[in-house]
Amino acid sequence: MDNDVSAGSTTTTLGHLALGLTLLAFGLGHTEVIDGVTAADAVSLATYVGGIALFVAGLLAFRDRDAFTGTAFAGLGAFWFTWGVGADTQVSANAAGLFLLLFALVALSLTLGASAAAPLARGAYALLFVAMLLLAIAQFGDSEALTKVGGWFAVVGGLASWYVATAALAHWPTSVPRRAAGRGVTATG
Repeated sequence: MDNDVSAGSTTTTLGHLALGLTLLAFGLGHTEVIDGVTAADAVSLATYVGGIALFVAGLLAFRDRDAFTGTAFAGLGAFWFTWGVGADTQVSANAAGLFLLLFALVALSLTLGASAAAPLARGAYALLFVAMLLLAIAQFGDSEALTKVGGWFAVVGGLASWYVATAALAHWPTSVPRRAAGRGVTATG
């Protein structure tokens, strides 16, 4: 895949769009930057867009013999569906923290395994990892401030994933062009 201009498949584009929108809503809810909007308000979006649509995109990627994308989208779809369906369930803060920590580890595996992906896609997985890790620690330590910081990481990760999808549709660049080595070197067409 060309790192300068996105050329992702329809399945990859759909998956990044679903991940981006869900992660953006989830993150904004944790930041509480919009009056009256909490993470609980993202439950429907997480269940259907982040859960079902992302899981189906993962299955389609497996059908296309794209093991990494299939694993990423099916795994994250399972996360969002489980989070969405279980949002009304009363669990301890430590149980919620453990759930987030386990999926932070999934996001870490995706970050490390995304070597062939566009830099922004790797970045989205890395930001998802940091967000989930911070939210897990916030659950364990009952820290509202850390919850908001984790939410902001989720917002930026959601924007990165959304951009990856939009760039594929609009044929926009997904990486910064490299500069020529040395001082005063210019490129002539």
